[in-house]
Amino acid sequence: MKFFHLSDLHLGKNVNEFSMVDDQSYILMEIVRLAKETKPDAVLIAGDVYDKSIPSVDAVQLLDKFLVRLNELGVAVYLISGNHDSMERVAFAASLLQKSNVHISQGYSGKLTPLPFFDQFGQVNIWMLPYLKPSSVRPHFHQSEIATYSDALSAALGNIEIDASSRNILISHQFVTGAIQSESEELSIGGSENVDASLFDAFDYVALGHLHRPQHIGKETLRYCGTPLKYSLSEVKHDKSVTVVEMEGKGNVRISEIQLIPIREMREVRGTYTEITARKNYVNSNTDDYVYVVLTDEEDEPDAAVKLRNIYPNMIRLFYDNKRTQSGFFTASTPNLDKKSPVELLGEFYELQNGQPMSQTQEDYARELFTKIWEAKE
Repeated sequence: MKFFHLSDLHLGKNVNEFSMVDDQSYILMEIVRLAKETKPDAVLIAGDVYDKSIPSVDAVQLLDKFLVRLNELGVAVYLISGNHDSMERVAFAASLLQKSNVHISQGYSGKLTPLPFFDQFGQVNIWMLPYLKPSSVRPHFHQSEIATYSDALSAALGNIEIDASSRNILISHQFVTGAIQSESEELSIGGSENVDASLFDAFDYVALGHLHRPQHIGKETLRYCGTPLKYSLSEVKHDKSVTVVEMEGKGNVRISEIQLIPIREMREVRGTYTEITARKNYVNSNTDDYVYVVLTDEEDEPDAAVKLRNIYPNMIRLFYDNKRTQSGFFTASTPNLDKKSPVELLGEFYELQNGQPMSQTQEDYARELFTKIWEAKE
């Protein structure tokens, strides 16, 4: 069996004020072209199909066109919802679409039943597990203590019978402990969303979604494929790709990547205002790219954003990186910003504004407040 592993399409997404719909349409058709060339048996989409729970008309039309094109090629599709999706909306017409070899997870009901796929080496069991929160799982396991995301996933996976002699693939949308995040992802409070990698040990390949950086966790077959497009400053150095998995007999899995070239790149442009606006420094570059401009001048350039957009019409954001901003908060050069918890960030901001750190009482109150806000999202 050969399949493409995709995730986090975020169809309909805006990056600042820029709609990514045209870019997404182009990259999806590139994936269709690659499918036509390399002939995968299936495409696995591991959640966050849409960027919002109520997707735009454009986003729905993009997915419709993508599924139709894959179906015309005879490629099966296995798709689950992620934390950005409405499980019910994504699963609309799932039973009908299954007749066209488009398989959409219809939500978690307390049971998981694999979908069988047959190739020359026998049966492959494809398990589809949409994004799970503790509140989604508790009603189905009244006898179990389910307080964390790991508890929830442990209960869900512990309730299935896996034929270890067959090949088993799991499609899941979770944050596995040890993975590296990007700033365009939703961060959890103090790592509360983390699940343990050992929960996936029984599967021959785990097609993960949720994180935007391509990576594997421990073993090669526990894998995030990343987004097909860049969606934030922290991703400008990422290489976006399609993950191709070839599974022959039990224990024989080959993984490769095919690079995706977008219609417009996302990159950082850094230097003084004079350097950046010197014609020789941009004339041979694609000025239609999405750019984050970082000015290193010590003094602000009047109307810099307006002037720079004459060169870079798709400038996403303008930063200053100088002595003044380096002593401040939330600059482009702030180290490990995407790895800090909301409480840590609030503490740094409070100390910057007040010249002293928060008291233990204030910190405890902030942590309790953030926890309540996060739990309310469930």
